Amino acid sequence: MKRSLVLAGLLAATLHSQAFPQKSYGPGVTDTEIRIGQTVPYRGPLSALAIFGRVEAAYLRKINEAGGITGRKVTLISLDDAFSPPKTVEQTRKLVEDNGVLAIVGSTGTPTNLAIAKYLNANKVPQILILASSPKLHDPDNLPWTTTFFMSQAIETKFYADYLLNSKPNAKVAVLYQNDDLGKGNLSAFRTALGAKAPTMIVGEAAYDVVDPTVDSQVVALKASGADTLFHASSPKFAAQSIRKAHELGWKVEHILLSGVSDIPTVLRPAGLEASRGAVTARWVKSLDDPTWADDPDVKDYLAFLKQWMPGETNDDPGAILAYSTAQMMVEVLKNCGDDLSRENLLKQATNVRDLQLPMFLPGVKVNISPNDRIPWRQARMARFDGTQWVYFGDIVSVSTSSD
Repeated sequence: MKRSLVLAGLLAATLHSQAFPQKSYGPGVTDTEIRIGQTVPYRGPLSALAIFGRVEAAYLRKINEAGGITGRKVTLISLDDAFSPPKTVEQTRKLVEDNGVLAIVGSTGTPTNLAIAKYLNANKVPQILILASSPKLHDPDNLPWTTTFFMSQAIETKFYADYLLNSKPNAKVAVLYQNDDLGKGNLSAFRTALGAKAPTMIVGEAAYDVVDPTVDSQVVALKASGADTLFHASSPKFAAQSIRKAHELGWKVEHILLSGVSDIPTVLRPAGLEASRGAVTARWVKSLDDPTWADDPDVKDYLAFLKQWMPGETNDDPGAILAYSTAQMMVEVLKNCGDDLSRENLLKQATNVRDLQLPMFLPGVKVNISPNDRIPWRQARMARFDGTQWVYFGDIVSVSTSSD
């Protein structure tokens, strides 16, 4: 009789544990809180990127107000690194060792994230949804705890290389690039995407440092190369300067802009709308200046979010849309963890995303992340600036690279 009771008790306990999985918590998690951290350049030459931290914090406030995630409030500790890799290392160590965060989520910048990747991976701390484009960070073998949430340099530059090879196979291309992993990585990927045509098509290159006051001398030198196309592997401030300077010099050049330097309010308007006319880029998020989306419910939800949760901000910074989408991904991944909020399960959920259509992504641009493939999406539409707005040409295109 006793044996039967014991077996019955064990069976009941097993069924209970299956119906109600045991909670598993990593650092920074309790029954009421999920603590995550990030670094963002709130000061310094690239402080325009601070919009990512502000939007993500606001979105999580919205989620917390509605009850949080599985009853837990999300605490985002967002520290300033001034886009300085040594400062990023210092602040990240503080987040992990002093603040005891579960993970680093949504940190901004390519060179800054590269500076902390080995430290976080060595300590098995998830470094997920980071806003960086370097293929060095898409390395599940050596950086298994790292995932990005930005268009890969290898993917994005192939859009532009394919465009040139198909429409301007005899183009003479000059490249202005930032002297760090952002600029060098995009230049290298662009060369690879052009393939055998790279040596003849690329006729000039010039680098700048983020602390440089202007890139006027670089633009003068590139004009002398005889190029008819200028590829910008740069950041917003310097893209605006170079477009404006080219126009002042009377250099009639077609500007090929990375998506991150294609925003009208932060780049094209400061450069001059007429000076920017004819520029080409790839886009994957809905644009507020595109009348196509004027009555789109998801765009209306986004504008309502800005109005309620970020009343002091303008709604004309397209970078905020990607930040909003990143915050939605944060919530998606954390929700999928359920009560298993261990670092191991957080990484599992962050690397198992299939065909996710985010509200502010263009229809057909879907997020796919797997343990062996960390590139989040591979689709975009090409667009040309008409002096007022970006105008799409062609349908959604998807590209792959030689490394796929």
